[in-house]
Amino acid sequence: MTTTESKSELFTIASVESAQSQKEQASSMGFFERYVQPCLAELLGSTLFIFVGCVSVISNIGVTGSIQPALAHGLALAITIAVFGEISGGHYNPAVSVCVYLLGGMEVVLLGPYVLAQMFGGMIGAGLAKAISPSAYFYNASGAAFNAVKSSGDIGPATVAEIVMTLFLTMVVSMSAVNGRTKSQLAPFCIGLTVTANILAGGMISGACMNPARAFGPAAVAGHWDSHWVYWVGPLAGALLTASIVRYFVIYSHLFRFANVSADVQ
Repeated sequence: MTTTESKSELFTIASVESAQSQKEQASSMGFFERYVQPCLAELLGSTLFIFVGCVSVISNIGVTGSIQPALAHGLALAITIAVFGEISGGHYNPAVSVCVYLLGGMEVVLLGPYVLAQMFGGMIGAGLAKAISPSAYFYNASGAAFNAVKSSGDIGPATVAEIVMTLFLTMVVSMSAVNGRTKSQLAPFCIGLTVTANILAGGMISGACMNPARAFGPAAVAGHWDSHWVYWVGPLAGALLTASIVRYFVIYSHLFRFANVSADVQ
């Protein structure tokens, strides 16, 4: 495939030349660098991101608005992606990993270990947040576990909000970090800003989780499982929608190009 041809693709993980170089690089890497190191990066990145997120929620008790948690989550995510992104991709989110896998951006053998690393990172991060927080603050905040659904009682709107916000997040990840045509060096900044915007917009509706690992960690540490399924169903559904939309447009683009080539031949 030539450079001109690759630019005409709507969504492409990499050109043939870069894919070949990636294969050669992967073959020269050892087991640790190829499989263990990325999982460790996901574990550490998830720990730091969720630690900062949980502490920001716990310390925000009694304060009106979601500005502090929104900025803390967005900035922490952007920084950890910038630091560890070249090692693991900087997912820290099972929904993101599922979406990236469905779009061909990671090996299936890494999907399960990534999700486990993210969940363990969530528990470690939430545990560290509990260790440094005053008990009264921690329990008043339900350990930074999500309780917006319990407060509002509206499971339906919360689930839809999680689907839409995760779709927004995974679409930004797909187009700014995975798509070879639109990949940007500003991807960490864009992804972090997306999380910030979603928390500011939907924090009062569902808590704006968008991340099953972020929900699971504090839920396990604080023992707060009310409506926990919403924070798995919503984000995973949003990730599947993103993958379906991107795949649909890729297929449509290929069919459109095929029709044009057929017309030119005739």
